[in-house]
Amino acid sequence: MQNHVTTRRYTWIVAAVALLWTSCTSTPDHPTPLDEWPNIYPDYVGTTIPDGIAPLNFNVVGDCEVVDVVVKGAKGGELHANGDFADFDIDEWHALTAQNRGADLTFTVCVRRDGAWIQYRDFTVSVSSDPLDEWGLTYRRIPPGYEVYGKMGLYQRDLSSFDELPILENTAVPGACLNCHASNHTVPDNFTFHIRGDHGATLIQRGGQMELLKARNDSIGGSMVYPYWHPSGQYVAYSTNKTNQSFHAVAGERIEVFDHASDVLVYHPESHEILFDTLVATRDHFENYPVFSPDGRTLYFCSAAAKEIPAEYKEIRYNLCKVGFDPEKGVFVGPVDTIFNARQMAKSANHPRPSYDGRFLLFTLSDYGCFPIWHKEADQWLLDLQSGEARALDEVNSDNTDSYHNWSDNSRWIVFTSRRGDGYYTTLYLAHVAPDGRMTKPFMLPQRNPWAYYDGTLYSFNTPDFTKVKVDLDAHAAARAILSDKRTETKVR
Repeated sequence: MQNHVTTRRYTWIVAAVALLWTSCTSTPDHPTPLDEWPNIYPDYVGTTIPDGIAPLNFNVVGDCEVVDVVVKGAKGGELHANGDFADFDIDEWHALTAQNRGADLTFTVCVRRDGAWIQYRDFTVSVSSDPLDEWGLTYRRIPPGYEVYGKMGLYQRDLSSFDELPILENTAVPGACLNCHASNHTVPDNFTFHIRGDHGATLIQRGGQMELLKARNDSIGGSMVYPYWHPSGQYVAYSTNKTNQSFHAVAGERIEVFDHASDVLVYHPESHEILFDTLVATRDHFENYPVFSPDGRTLYFCSAAAKEIPAEYKEIRYNLCKVGFDPEKGVFVGPVDTIFNARQMAKSANHPRPSYDGRFLLFTLSDYGCFPIWHKEADQWLLDLQSGEARALDEVNSDNTDSYHNWSDNSRWIVFTSRRGDGYYTTLYLAHVAPDGRMTKPFMLPQRNPWAYYDGTLYSFNTPDFTKVKVDLDAHAAARAILSDKRTETKVR
């Protein structure tokens, strides 16, 4: 009898331990299927990515004890992650995406809650057959308010990993605002950005040689901002702006930036001459955001009828225009043509960016003004330069601000900023572009632990651009040069 009781007790203990182990195991054991997609952050469900991008790590929304993810490629290969969040090995992820270029990856997500496993409906991510062919991104990180110049800077990010490097931070130049950076066709051999503040200047680096231009030229009435390189590298288009900002007192409208005056110009670094022409610098219009066409023979820009500022700033609406440019002579060739009339729609078009294959022009459309990054209604639009037709990019737009953008070198990917997350901070999204201009669901720039990164980073991302290689700027030399106040004078031709 004693042996029988002992045996029963031993059997019960073994069963209890087995049950406890089964309920607490860190790998799924007979999970309960749930016919819904997992609620993950960022939302990568149904996106399209390039081969070689950093792993699409994600967190599962809601309390859970363990996250278990298996990724299988349609052309073969398998990847497994298990822990607090989906954290994939970089080398294994790259091997999987390379093997499945032009095919789908299927994600199986299980979570353990209260000791029980749940398995969500599988979702897929497509690996595009179009490469990205860019080393990374450049962007500015800045606090989401513009009352003062807090800590901010220009940064670059390796798209194949999670490595971020500063190009230049304003801690090296106290009180300065670093902004409006641009490289030439994603190649940073030619690089420029503007510095506002007590040591204002426009920095230009060409072939490793750095030069700081005097921030203002009295002949043009302002500084040189919003740059765009001519494909030859021999010219840079800028606008010269007298900018102010105001702060709204109504909910949903926070900050407004507007120009009292603005004109477009082209700078020739070799001669330090500014091409300033009445075709693009008029008294009765505000001209802004100049960009060259890929062949360098057209200059696109934005133009609005001048209004009284600030009383009529909500009536300022910009059209997209173009004018010819002769790079051999360094002159504009008129007339000026309107290529998209936003005013007829009671809208304002800004931030034009031509695709490098010359087919499309990407721009931002908002209700008014020239600074749509705080406009909730701001959306991405695409103009077909062959047909002249324009459309809203419903496939990438959100119910919050979608604005500043740029193209990859092969014109198959875009990067843009969006406030779709919380309405306060802009984050970076990428999307694939088909030859006909149709775009895929955008995906947020991957981070190793997305929640920890984005919740812990109290900065907005803006003015993003792709870069073929790392930006090679000597930050210490640049800071010394900026603080020295030694500047090169520019002259109007």
